[in-house]
Amino acid sequence: MVEQGRRGTKQRMLDSAVLLLRERGAAGVTVDAVLAHSGAPRGSVYHHFPGGRNEMVLGAVRLAGDYISAMVAEAAAEGDVRLMVERLVAFWKRSLTKTDYRAGCPAAAMAMDGRDVVPDAADVVRDIFAQWQDGIANALSANGFEASRAQRLATLVVSAVEGAIILCRAHRDLGPLDDVLAEITPLLERPN
Repeated sequence: MVEQGRRGTKQRMLDSAVLLLRERGAAGVTVDAVLAHSGAPRGSVYHHFPGGRNEMVLGAVRLAGDYISAMVAEAAAEGDVRLMVERLVAFWKRSLTKTDYRAGCPAAAMAMDGRDVVPDAADVVRDIFAQWQDGIANALSANGFEASRAQRLATLVVSAVEGAIILCRAHRDLGPLDDVLAEITPLLERPN
C-alpha cells in the first residue's frame, strides 16, 4: 500500500514537471514549482529523484516523449499513416485548447532552452525526436514508401507539427495545425 502511494507521488511530480515544462520551458521547472503544483512533500524530491531537479526534468521529458511515441506506434500498427498524423494533430489541438494555448510540446521546450539548463538535455531530446521520426518513417516504409523518402517525410511531419504548435500558441488559434494536416495528408497517400 505504501509503495503504491510512493508511485503516485512520483507520477504526480512527473506530470507536474511535464506541464510546467510545456508552459514555462526548462528554466521554469524548479523543484519549488513542481512541489507547489503537485502538492508533493519536499522530501519526496530526493527520495524519487536522487539526481535532483535535472533527473526530474529529464524524466518528465522522457515521459512526454514516450507518450507521443506510443501514439505513433499505435497508429502505425493500424497501418494508416494519415490516421497517425490526424491523431497527432487532434491531440495537440485538444492540448492547446485545454491549456488556453499556454502549453506546447515539452520536447520542443527542452530543445530550445534545456541544454543550457539541464545537462544531458540535448541527447535526450535528440533521442525523443529520432524515436518519433523513426516511428513515422517505419510506418511510411510499411505503406510502400522508399526508405529515404519515408525518412524525409517523417522529418517533414515532425517539423511541420512542431512548428504549427508554436504558431498556434503565438496566434492563439488552431489554424496552423489544420493547415499542416491539409497540406501533409496528400503527401502520405500510398505510392502507386
